[in-house]
Amino acid sequence: MRLVIFYGLLLAVLLLAFRRGGKEEQAAALTCVAGTVLTVALGDALNIRFARLEITTFVIDLLVFLAFLAIAMRSSRFWPLWVAGLQLTTLIVHPLKLIQPDLMRFVFGAALAFWSYPILLLIGAAALRTRSIERWRSLRHLPDAA
Repeated sequence: MRLVIFYGLLLAVLLLAFRRGGKEEQAAALTCVAGTVLTVALGDALNIRFARLEITTFVIDLLVFLAFLAIAMRSSRFWPLWVAGLQLTTLIVHPLKLIQPDLMRFVFGAALAFWSYPILLLIGAAALRTRSIERWRSLRHLPDAA
């Protein structure tokens, strides 16, 4: 059931980003989709996920973080910084498995997946607000009618 909710939210955010969002929201949504697809496709095929540090998943999470960071560095909005920061929190969880190898699989897996939901919600909210922010910015730059 958890996967159905996640994939449904991922699809909704992707559609919302392309319907209402700008290039930043679209890039962030595509980054989430790419990260998810790569993690599923290249993840542990032996179904012992989170039993040990997964280098492939770590590298994918690192690439997702770098993509979010690149979006944040080019953006004039604040939400990409939050998304990059939340992804950094996910990234930091990986070394915990090296420090504490007997960390329970469920705890490790939950810690890796937890921030995905707020990241998607932030991208979705940003997409919903894009038009109003663009409208506000265009009004700010109108010459005074004095």
